[in-house]
Amino acid sequence: MIQVNAMGDACPIPVVKTKKAISAMKTSDILVTLVDNEIAVQNLTKLGKSMGYPVTSEKLGEKEYKVQMEVTIETEDSKEEKEEVLTCIPDSRNNTVVVISSPRMGEGNDELGTVLMKGFLYALTQLDELPKTILFYNGGATLTCEGSASLEDLKSLEAQGVEILTCGTCLNYYEMSDKLRVGEVTNMYTIAEKMTGAGKLVKP
Repeated sequence: MIQVNAMGDACPIPVVKTKKAISAMKTSDILVTLVDNEIAVQNLTKLGKSMGYPVTSEKLGEKEYKVQMEVTIETEDSKEEKEEVLTCIPDSRNNTVVVISSPRMGEGNDELGTVLMKGFLYALTQLDELPKTILFYNGGATLTCEGSASLEDLKSLEAQGVEILTCGTCLNYYEMSDKLRVGEVTNMYTIAEKMTGAGKLVKP
């Protein structure tokens, strides 16, 4: 068993430490990461699932959690075989990433900005070519939560295959971690990865 101590580390450090530990593994093994908050547990659970590893988590005490992954290290033959299969499944959409950092669009009148943002998100549902991912952070995180006027439009986009990701640190800051109603919680490492890897980045 391999253990990663990420107690006291802020997002995205627990994810970064865990990814580095996985990269350094030469053989299949159990990887345990210790963290001190539920957002980190959610982020690590998502990381494990995205990599195809069975993941479990356990609360050990007050502000102490354990996330366990069963990491399988592939052989070179299996990697080549998987790459050959993947190259036969091209992405039908351009890698467009939309980033939303505010519940309002543009600067000036806040009421108008709120109307414009609602209209923008609706307009996305009507495009012939949808974005691949929409990232919500800072004030934009409220748009994926209970009470948002854009929930139905976002659920429609998600149903059509658009990835909806909301910053977990932001949800925690605004005390809305239990009010997320569409998409999934993410971390700053993934946000940076999605933004830097985008074919086109759109910020309304």
